[in-house]
Amino acid sequence: MSAIDAFTPRTDWISGRFSVGQPRLRLLCLPPAGGGAGAFGAWRPYVPEGVELAPVELPGRGSRMDEPLPDRLEPLLDALLAGLRAELTTPYAFFGHSFGAVLAYELTLRIERDGLRPPSALLASASRAPHLPLSRAAVADADDSELIGWLRRNGGLPPALLAYPDFLRDLLRPVRSDMFLAERYLIPEPVAVGCPLFAFAGAQDEAATEAQVEPWAQYTSAAHRLRILPGGHAYPQTHPQETVSAVLGALEETGAVGGVGGRLRGEGHRQG
Repeated sequence: MSAIDAFTPRTDWISGRFSVGQPRLRLLCLPPAGGGAGAFGAWRPYVPEGVELAPVELPGRGSRMDEPLPDRLEPLLDALLAGLRAELTTPYAFFGHSFGAVLAYELTLRIERDGLRPPSALLASASRAPHLPLSRAAVADADDSELIGWLRRNGGLPPALLAYPDFLRDLLRPVRSDMFLAERYLIPEPVAVGCPLFAFAGAQDEAATEAQVEPWAQYTSAAHRLRILPGGHAYPQTHPQETVSAVLGALEETGAVGGVGGRLRGEGHRQG
C-alpha cells in the first residue's frame, strides 16, 4: 500500500493564501520537487488586486512535515484532487513549476474527465514535456553529496543551508521522494487538455531547457504560448516579479483577468 493511501482526508491543502481586495481569479500554485507552499512567498508583493495566490502544500513538507511522503503518483493525484475540489468552484488557473507542472497537467486531465469546472489556463513552468524521456542521469537515488551538488547547480539549495546538516537531511527527504516520481514520469504521446496552456522556461535553465519545454505546445487544443524568463531553474524565486508579470500576462490573454499586468509592471504593489 502506498503511504499516501493512508492519509486522513484534509481540507487544508492551501497554505499562505493571499489576496488584495476581492479576488476574481484563484491562482493555484504547485511547487517543485521537495518544495512546499513557501516556494511562492516571494510572489506576494507582486500579486495585484483581483488575483488570489493559493499555494498548495503537499504532504511531508512545510506545515505537513509530519505526514508520510507520497511514493506513487496516482494516489497523490487522487488525494490532491479530493483536497482541492472545493477550490475549483470559482474561476481559477493552475501554475506548476517543475514537478508541480506534472501535477497541474495530470490534475487538469482528471478535472476534465470528471466534468468539473476546468481551469481558465494551465501554466507549465520549467518542466520537460511529458512524452520526452529524461535526458540526464537520474539523481533521486544518488548519494547526498551528489544530490546536493545537483540542487546547488540548479538553484534549488541556498548555500547557507550547508551549515545545518540535520535540517538539510530532512530537506532532502521530500526532494528525493518527488524526484523519484518526476524522473520516472513519462507518457507515450501528448494528450491535449481543453484549456489554454502557457509554458515557461528559464533562459539559463539546464534542468529543463527551452527545447524540452517547447513541446508542451502539443498538450492543448486551445491557445498556447511559450515565454522565456531570465534566470535558471529557480527563476520563480530568483526573479519573482518577472515571473508573476509573465503569469498575469498569460492570464490576461485568456480573459481570466483584465488589466492587471500593466499595473504590475508599471506601478507600485499593494500588500496585505
